[in-house]
Amino acid sequence: MSTGLIIALIVIAAVVVIIAAAMTLRARGPRRGPNLKRRFGPEYDRAVARHDGDAKAAERELTERVHRHGDLRERSLEPAQRERYEARWTAAQERFVDSPREAVAEADRLLAELAGARGFPDGGQYEEQLAALSVHHAPHVDGYRRVHRAAHLRADDARDGGTGTEDMREAMVAARALFEELVRPARHDGGAGRHEDRRHEDRRHEDRRHDGHRRAGLNGGRKAATTRGGHMPWAINRRQAKES
Repeated sequence: MSTGLIIALIVIAAVVVIIAAAMTLRARGPRRGPNLKRRFGPEYDRAVARHDGDAKAAERELTERVHRHGDLRERSLEPAQRERYEARWTAAQERFVDSPREAVAEADRLLAELAGARGFPDGGQYEEQLAALSVHHAPHVDGYRRVHRAAHLRADDARDGGTGTEDMREAMVAARALFEELVRPARHDGGAGRHEDRRHEDRRHEDRRHDGHRRAGLNGGRKAATTRGGHMPWAINRRQAKES
């Protein structure tokens, strides 16, 4: 084989490799945005808004979150741990009626501790913990953000910014979705975990059924009784919660 033919073959091979690489990059480029939007949901829109509408900058931030925390494996909770967290959340909900700010502060602490127990970054690293949670629990992470923001507002700032009792109540309601996600048994727990998961789901359905009965029978009293399962029905409403 002549030297010229060898050189020509090398050039052709190099061109093919370059074209293949370009096509691969082109194929990946348009897909990244939709994939991230599907994975992060509302968090994608918040990231875009935070970057003043710059979708590329938002996608770079979200991609970096996935690189940092995508391989995180959530730790399991022992049944006794789960019960303690649930009892604390119930107590925080009950406290909301008389002390909304204390209840919100407790919910913020509880979510930070619970996330740390599940293997997420420590609660002392709030931003990093929030970023990791957004990768694995994107639909519900904003509830934690809202509770954290409300818990760290001073009373005067809250009044000036319009963050009253109703805003704190809504933050607590939103945060409960993340709490329930984190307190639920992990999927990789195996047979025992699946059994516990079914028990947990049954308890949640029972709580919701009792919540509906309690709401239907409310007579305007200041406090609602806890349900049979120990959970506070979300009867914290505008009439019951006094302004802080």
